[in-house]
Amino acid sequence: MQDLLVRLTAAALNRQQPERADALALLTTPDEEIQDVVAAAYEVRRAFFSKRVKLNFLLNMKSGLCPEDCHYCSQRRDSTADILKYPMVGAEESVEAATRAVQAGAKRLCMVASGRGPAPHELDLVATNVRAVKAAYPDLEICACLGLLQDGQAETLKDAGVYAYNHNLNTSEKHYDQVCGTHTYADRQQTVGRAASAGLSPCSGALFGMGETDADIVDLAADLRRLQPDSVPINFLIPIDGTPLAGRFELTPQRCLRILALYRFYFPDVEVRIAGGREVHLRSLQPLGLMIANSIFAGDYLTTEGQPAGTDLQMIADLGFVVEGAGEATLPRQRHDIHLRRRGAGTEVPANA
Repeated sequence: MQDLLVRLTAAALNRQQPERADALALLTTPDEEIQDVVAAAYEVRRAFFSKRVKLNFLLNMKSGLCPEDCHYCSQRRDSTADILKYPMVGAEESVEAATRAVQAGAKRLCMVASGRGPAPHELDLVATNVRAVKAAYPDLEICACLGLLQDGQAETLKDAGVYAYNHNLNTSEKHYDQVCGTHTYADRQQTVGRAASAGLSPCSGALFGMGETDADIVDLAADLRRLQPDSVPINFLIPIDGTPLAGRFELTPQRCLRILALYRFYFPDVEVRIAGGREVHLRSLQPLGLMIANSIFAGDYLTTEGQPAGTDLQMIADLGFVVEGAGEATLPRQRHDIHLRRRGAGTEVPANA
């Protein structure tokens, strides 16, 4: 196995894509050797990102009410999950979320709205909210995540002050029709392309734990690399009751670490972010995940609660890492139990920060 890790590390340090056979082999390494896998991935992380950790904070601007049928999502049509449902929040609540993000040490605010894509009036509301946030916190990065984009919408967001656009591919093209039937893999690729063409920083990643094979994981990594994203969020399925994938716990902490390591090797100098599901699936091995990834969310997710931001900050400090400041470059180059959310946007309870 050491020869495998040496090859993967050397390729990544040279910004080269791993050989497919090596990528597949990494995913089958034994659990008892996971520390060696983490150590190899950490060598790459350290070379490009040193000890920096980028914190991100998520605002769910519009919850539920989505016409799409994504099987993993509690906001999907026909979902019976007992989640918060509310229309688009206003500028005041967006600025309040930005304040909490800044107080938590976050460099990026991710402003998310459910739906197939933004209607014209929704896009106007988002632009208004973004302008309000940028007026209050000019240095805060804004990432929008609004679904599929139509012609001209990415340009509108950029003009309003949006820095990045997130739209995950989630799973491989071959596996995609097993998790969604109301839009296609190509639709998602097109939206990432539209965002990049408009000058927005492309953010696109994955969701694991939905029955994908090792080949699906590797195929998705290769497709994402071709899109040249600046950030790659790695989500692990939170199988919420009331969704088609409820109760599906097929990931182990070691499996999650192997996946994270694979994506670090595919994206050595790109922001790799541990996103939803880390508390559920990595559990006590979250610090090892952060030795591979260089970015995490602080606070809550779309419809579930995360661990307190203070716990994340303590983990970062205990690892000897430091939180990346607003003035620092994000990239080395320019380019458990599930708790449904009952705080933050759409409630009278302050957000978790």
